[in-house]
Amino acid sequence: MEPIDVRSMINSAAAGAAAASPAASVNPFERRKRLSPAALAVTNQKVLGAYSPVVINGVMRAVDFAGISLIGIVLYVAYVVPIDGFSWKFLGAIVLMATLAVISFQAAEIYDIDIYRGQLRQMTRMASSWAFVFLLFIGASFFAKVGGTVSRVWLAGFFFTGLAALIVGRLILRTLVRRWAREGRLDRRTIIVGSDENGEKLITALAAQDDSDIKILGVFDDRNDSRALDTCAGLPKLGRIGDIVEFARRTRVDLVLFALPISAETRILDMLKKLWVLPVDIRLSAHTNKLRFRPRSYSYLGSVPTLDVFEQPITDWDMVLKWLFDRVVGGLMLLMLAPVMALVALAIKLDSAGPVLFRQKRYGFNNERIDVFKFRSLYHDQADPLAAKVVTRNDPRVTRVGRFIRKTSLDELPQLFNVVFKGNLSIVGPRPHAVQGKLQSRLFDEAVDGYFARHRVKPGITGWAQINGWRGEIDNQEKIQKRVEFDLYYIENWSVLFDLYIVLKTPIALIKGENAY
Repeated sequence: MEPIDVRSMINSAAAGAAAASPAASVNPFERRKRLSPAALAVTNQKVLGAYSPVVINGVMRAVDFAGISLIGIVLYVAYVVPIDGFSWKFLGAIVLMATLAVISFQAAEIYDIDIYRGQLRQMTRMASSWAFVFLLFIGASFFAKVGGTVSRVWLAGFFFTGLAALIVGRLILRTLVRRWAREGRLDRRTIIVGSDENGEKLITALAAQDDSDIKILGVFDDRNDSRALDTCAGLPKLGRIGDIVEFARRTRVDLVLFALPISAETRILDMLKKLWVLPVDIRLSAHTNKLRFRPRSYSYLGSVPTLDVFEQPITDWDMVLKWLFDRVVGGLMLLMLAPVMALVALAIKLDSAGPVLFRQKRYGFNNERIDVFKFRSLYHDQADPLAAKVVTRNDPRVTRVGRFIRKTSLDELPQLFNVVFKGNLSIVGPRPHAVQGKLQSRLFDEAVDGYFARHRVKPGITGWAQINGWRGEIDNQEKIQKRVEFDLYYIENWSVLFDLYIVLKTPIALIKGENAY
């Protein structure tokens, strides 16, 4: 289901607030906050990365198809070919049977995380579906009058060997899924907004779901009156709404679920202005609303209806494709550009004293601080690892070689190490700004409302803003505002083809050399 289009409402509300007061452009919720002891107790727990059920199910379909095809082909080559010779029709029949098996397994609903955890249901459904495929094949062979050409030994061997392999595979998968469940990798770590009667009803409804992957960490509420409970359905109140941003940056949060009634539009919009910068799903619970929409308007957590507001960008298979794009394209670029990088390193070493590379603190995914590698372009004794002072035209700190590599962006090439080996950068994404980056005397997040929303994905070496001319020195409001606008457009419209287009356009943008000193 498409999420509710509330960003325009949020932006309008923010613009109105900014017009009313110059101080409104400063977003105090992006500063580091002190969390409550209850919230710290949650963030201090060790949390492993999540595994996508969508990807797990897709991988299992591919494994089933490949495994069944391989078994059928090996048995055919080993037994039938020496006797009757080779025939492409048999190979086609084997691939068709493997395809029908996957379709039958899907129809039997065994591609499901909850099914993987069990044993009896999984095995009986799978064996029944596997037998159905062979009965279908035998029936089709009979009516096509080709049954006499099919080896019964091969067919029996295919059935029993394939069934044994499927059973062994499912036992291994069952072990893995149970271990992942114990480790919390399959949980959807959820926080509830609203510590009141509605919150209690929502938590109770979610807890009543069988085999639910929802793990509720606690509740947040701004109210300090009697309506806000210190504990909600046995769960602690972790803090105020403004604390959620900091909380979600210290521990993994997958879902923010509002227990507030949809009629509380003003309160919800005010809260969303603070939370939409996070890379999480945000939903409104509809379990207590008297106003009902069509069933297809909802997404469901078990039987609990919700309305999608914001969705986490680049998830499931999109994340896999993005990861593959970064590793494959990044690895190829690293190999092709290795001679160029060696020449740049040599030129830097001959031009001025000091190391060839240096690390600089930048903002990464979800506002984390990361170390980014760059070729040194400043004199070593004037290095600025926090980039507190922006490099300007004819800056005396820049070396002779530094001017050239900054103009051509060759100083950015070592960031391929971040992409390929550390994984904290992408080839394409919003450029990682320095943690002390400023417009005049204000930090970037103070100058642009919603600035941290650009950190909902990994930053990149190049990006949509850069190829559109928004690179280099930031000396006025328009430059940082446009960067953020282009970065948010990229996040909302991401695709592999979009990434490829940006990569191909980057050399043209570099040749122009706009705003790079």
